Amino acid sequence: MTETAGNETPETATLRLFFALWPDDATRDALNRTGKWLHQHWGGRRMRADTLHITLAFLGVTPVGRLDALVACADSVEAEPFELLLDEAGYWRHNRIGWLGASEAPPQHVELVRSLNGALQRAGFPVDARPHVPHATLLRNSRGGEAPACEPVRWPIGDFVLVQSNLETDGAHYEVIGRWPLG
Repeated sequence: MTETAGNETPETATLRLFFALWPDDATRDALNRTGKWLHQHWGGRRMRADTLHITLAFLGVTPVGRLDALVACADSVEAEPFELLLDEAGYWRHNRIGWLGASEAPPQHVELVRSLNGALQRAGFPVDARPHVPHATLLRNSRGGEAPACEPVRWPIGDFVLVQSNLETDGAHYEVIGRWPLG
């Protein structure tokens, strides 16, 4: 799972990590179709289908030695399965991101994020204090504009994952390194 390179030793090795909702094949296909639709209106660079997700908590560069603590945090999360309705396209001008999100987060989603962030904070990991906006990034470097009507995507949520991000010349590549069921 981890490799050391250059001057890294096993004690100083790091991983770039985040917790996320990871789509099943049908949800990924639906998100990818919406990305194509938004791309026709807003341009930019479409996200590869294999990278589509909703970030729950971004950890960034994390020492490999903290991986067990992250697993313990995830093990402690208590939340029920739910359906997330992604029914609102949007654009963030400051970072030129086109996204599809939920106009209303179900209480189970709010509880999942609260429980995960609470566990991370108690374990000494940084937590984003801003309210969580459930969204899947579909476009980068987009010009945006008026939000076109999009076909809603119904996403059944039964688990969450820990993902390792590897930055390569053709962009980020993600590897799911842990999965936790809800309920």
